[in-house]
Amino acid sequence: MATDLTLYLDDEPGELALVGDALGKAGVNIAGLCAVTSGGGQAEVHILVHDATSAFEALQSAGIKVAEEQEVIVLDVKDQPGALGEIVHKLGAAKINLETAYLATNTRLVLRADDLAEAKAALA
Repeated sequence: MATDLTLYLDDEPGELALVGDALGKAGVNIAGLCAVTSGGGQAEVHILVHDATSAFEALQSAGIKVAEEQEVIVLDVKDQPGALGEIVHKLGAAKINLETAYLATNTRLVLRADDLAEAKAALA
């Protein structure tokens, strides 16, 4: 079952690394991820996992609280213009409101940083 875990982390360097370390050490694969800060000192993080029990236990052992655990729909979509619109129009026509939406793909990770040049240098 595909599960979205919602976490609230301090908006500080290294917080997301703690999550990655905890899940990695437990052998839990992160199938998708979305992290957003809103200027309030916290980041809302959504992590897509297939083994929610192991993920929950690993995060809890690391002192990271899971705020919410929700089953989600995961659809394969074509990487082309209009793909999102095609799917969400169907949901809108059915009067279904989305609470969370993000992409989870095999080898794509989008990173946003307060100093992009320094981030690129650190990853080189």
